[in-house]
Amino acid sequence: MEPLKDASHLYEVERRAYHAERPGFRISELQISPTQQVPWHCHSNVRDTFYVLDGALRIFLRDPKEQVHLGPGDTYTVAPRRPHLVTNGGRVSATFLVLQGIGEYDFVPLGQKPARRGPNRASPARTAPVR
Repeated sequence: MEPLKDASHLYEVERRAYHAERPGFRISELQISPTQQVPWHCHSNVRDTFYVLDGALRIFLRDPKEQVHLGPGDTYTVAPRRPHLVTNGGRVSATFLVLQGIGEYDFVPLGQKPARRGPNRASPARTAPVR
């Protein structure tokens, strides 16, 4: 998909606030419920640095595959072009800051990673012996 300058319409959050913005850098605050998430995406140029204020976050990453759990006071930085999905890691709302920079911001939406079939996972139509 094409990079977006504003992706706020792609996902719902309980609350969103912008605390600072200048060319090449911004700080946003998000609050997500236990069922909400920021969908799979990446950024072409900027790093996302997450700082948890309240609750828990769970960040799923690709290339390489990784899963990070964060609590209040914890931080984690996602490098540019690294796909990530941000979810609530607890049973109550999670509030966190996202520091984004340095560079031009964009949001590149990514679909779910397609399931791969291994050599031992043939479809039922292919399990019959060949004659």
